[in-house]
Amino acid sequence: MAISLQFCRISARAELPLPETRIFRQRKPSSVRCSAAGEADSSSEFDAKVFRHNLTRSENYNRRGFGHKKETLELMSQEYTSDIIKTLKENGFEYTWENVTVKLAESYGFCWGVEHAVQIAYEARKQFPSEKIWITNEIIHNPTVNQKLEEMEVKRIPINDGKKQFDVVETGDVVILPAFGAAVDEMLILSDKNVQIVDTTCQWVTKVWTSVEKHKKREHTSIIHGKYSHEETVATASFAGKYIIVKNMKEATYVCDYILGGGLDGSSSTKEAFLEKFKLAVSKGFDPDQDLIKVGIANQTTMLKGETEDIGKLVDRTMMQKYGVENVNNHFMSFNTICDATQERQDAMYKLVDEKIDLMLVVGGWNSSNTSHLQEIAEERNIPSYWVDTEKRIGPGNKISYKLMHGELVEKDNWLPEGPITIGITSGASTPDKVVEDVLVKVFDIKRDEALQSA
Repeated sequence: MAISLQFCRISARAELPLPETRIFRQRKPSSVRCSAAGEADSSSEFDAKVFRHNLTRSENYNRRGFGHKKETLELMSQEYTSDIIKTLKENGFEYTWENVTVKLAESYGFCWGVEHAVQIAYEARKQFPSEKIWITNEIIHNPTVNQKLEEMEVKRIPINDGKKQFDVVETGDVVILPAFGAAVDEMLILSDKNVQIVDTTCQWVTKVWTSVEKHKKREHTSIIHGKYSHEETVATASFAGKYIIVKNMKEATYVCDYILGGGLDGSSSTKEAFLEKFKLAVSKGFDPDQDLIKVGIANQTTMLKGETEDIGKLVDRTMMQKYGVENVNNHFMSFNTICDATQERQDAMYKLVDEKIDLMLVVGGWNSSNTSHLQEIAEERNIPSYWVDTEKRIGPGNKISYKLMHGELVEKDNWLPEGPITIGITSGASTPDKVVEDVLVKVFDIKRDEALQSA
């Protein structure tokens, strides 16, 4: 059977056998605490890298599937692919239906990491048809896919007072780690419970973990470009030593100004003010006077590519100014951890907003970071842009509820202009093609009703 659209990529990947060995761990610390950003806070003898290395070789660990790829890909193709998207791709990413011309971004929607995560989760249910299956977070940031997993009785770990209640998980249960990964303290809990762990963490996320581990080994503080409460950044911080999380260029500038003693733009002030500003975004015991002497850059993989690059350049210049060009390599480390899929979708969006379009539709989960940055690109070009997570946000009639890039919810009447229109459309890396199709069908229906009324 041929798998159409974007699922063809995943079926071509070879599966390698995973050696099965027992875990032989170093003596575990007596307690593991989790800070606001989620790092495991334990005795110095605990090595998160060694622990995860051994965990991945456990007989209770799987990240390559269970031999049900063909069946699960068939099911995913039925549920998530789209004839409308297929038509657009076959016609150079542009097609006209009656009085609506649609231009699709050349890179959009499900990335390989997301496809892999969802497919492995589907395999887990097929492999364990009667076992309780839990997942530590949403598998991806898309309500349609998450609803499908709920219908398959894959249950989220309940949260009470902001803390996950792992006591519901029992020996013999199956626990899925989502595409964003899981923090070290969560892996420790699950390892001790002797559950079957199904790891769908994206390979680009684990690449960032490797980077912060290198920072830690060389006693550099990790400056992580991300959102401190985002699941992926929580997991990344748990593998770091000292760290600080900056959300954007403004926060990075504040940090660099502090490093230079106010010599950059004067935005920073006292140590106390610094710690108050970043109280939820630093490692335990963080001291900006000591912990910003040697730094490395890492990022949440879904952040805006250009901003991550600009932050890296700013920190590099700051350390050169502080310590001299000849000494910068002793004070600054940088590895390329920008996700290819994120970069490709953003590049395609920049190309699309340069074309002649009347408005933009951005389709993706409202809690999706990578989708928010696609919306940001359109807003920066002053293009009317509407970010929706499902087709249910459109209607009744010519009305829409949508989000702006910073999360503000907006409702608008008569959002589709009268007459022939050209719409640009893209979707986040967690968005199935079928969701995009459903949104476009709503648009076609509105324009068809308009034509009938004016006839």
